[in-house]
Amino acid sequence: MRKFLILLLTLGCLFYIASPVLAANDDDNEVIDEKLGLPIVVYGETLSDSQKEEVRKILNVKNPDNVEEIIVTADDLARLIDGNPNSRMFSSAKITLQDKGKGLVIKRVTPENITEVTEEMYANAMLTAGVENAIVEVASPVKVTGHSALVGIYKAYESRGQTLDKGRMEVANEELDIATELADKEGLNDEKVGELLTEIKKQIAEQNPVTREEVEQIVEEQLSKMEIQLSPEDRQLLIDLFEKMRSLDIDFGNVKQQLEDISKDIKDKLQDVVGDEGFWDSVSNFFKNLFESIANFFKG
Repeated sequence: MRKFLILLLTLGCLFYIASPVLAANDDDNEVIDEKLGLPIVVYGETLSDSQKEEVRKILNVKNPDNVEEIIVTADDLARLIDGNPNSRMFSSAKITLQDKGKGLVIKRVTPENITEVTEEMYANAMLTAGVENAIVEVASPVKVTGHSALVGIYKAYESRGQTLDKGRMEVANEELDIATELADKEGLNDEKVGELLTEIKKQIAEQNPVTREEVEQIVEEQLSKMEIQLSPEDRQLLIDLFEKMRSLDIDFGNVKQQLEDISKDIKDKLQDVVGDEGFWDSVSNFFKNLFESIANFFKG
């Protein structure tokens, strides 16, 4: 009887400790931004009704009335970036617009299902296309490469009356294709390719190349600096890509600043959502040790 009472008291303490945590995570009372508008949730058209509902849960859409829901289609893929009109579209995204100067925060909510495109690849491509100042969460209920999410993000901006330059969107899509292709090469991975693209853009911003030869020199310098070995064909792909970017009306100084802030923004802003990692580790260890103590107590 004495052990049973002790167990009840212990469980009571656990609920007392846990209840403030649960209350802190209760965001049923969502605040609607009257200036920037509702978050936009874009669903791939191939999703079934059950998969669409699953994506809602993944993206934490508790009340569909508090978001603007749109569908991205293969026709959008063809219209916006001259993609394949017969493509299957599963990748989805939630876009929460932010005030000017806030930059981009990218999060793959289902990284196990977005198999090729990383946060940094998305960020690089979005900035190339002219997408700025938003929190973008990408998700899929099935394993996909993640490419179609980019088109959904473009359509979300389009739905708010923001016109993105088609030339920039096409180059951004080409950038994403090259990035994922290079990531499959021996000696490379997603993170290293993302870093390479970022560093080349930073150098373009600093050096302001005016000729193709100067672009080529920047690419070669960064490959050498990062000790990346590419075939002549792959080197040419990169040079051609950044030469196209140079010819577009892109403010590389602004892009450079945002790229420098991307990593910090992701860490800081997502930290506000999930809390301090060290704190949660200590809570986890506390409960683990407590339950072990209870088990040992009853064994005695």
